[in-house]
Amino acid sequence: MSLVGRPRTRPGAVAGDKAHSSRKNRSHLRKRGIRAVIPEKKDQAAHRKNRGSRGGRPVTWDKHLYKLRNSVERTINKIKDWRGLAVHYDKRPESHQAGLELCAGPLWIRHLESQP
Repeated sequence: MSLVGRPRTRPGAVAGDKAHSSRKNRSHLRKRGIRAVIPEKKDQAAHRKNRGSRGGRPVTWDKHLYKLRNSVERTINKIKDWRGLAVHYDKRPESHQAGLELCAGPLWIRHLESQP
């Protein structure tokens, strides 16, 4: 990841769970040129199929990116297990950052140990 140059203002893709799979959300992302990595709900897929040719094309989404979203979400939940970060006891940003780094250290070490 390069920190040189102008910062990106628009992500390449946005991942979400099935609760965010509305047509409005997808069209908003499409207008902005952002790829939606959101699986379709079963009832939405059934409704689309019932409409036949007027129902549109099936939703496509990248399963690999969706799996990465899941791992990020699980890591955030592990960080929230640390009470000091979950309830924001730290008043200053420097203290909060230090707590985050203290919490993330053991998680990173466990991750490195689990690699083959």
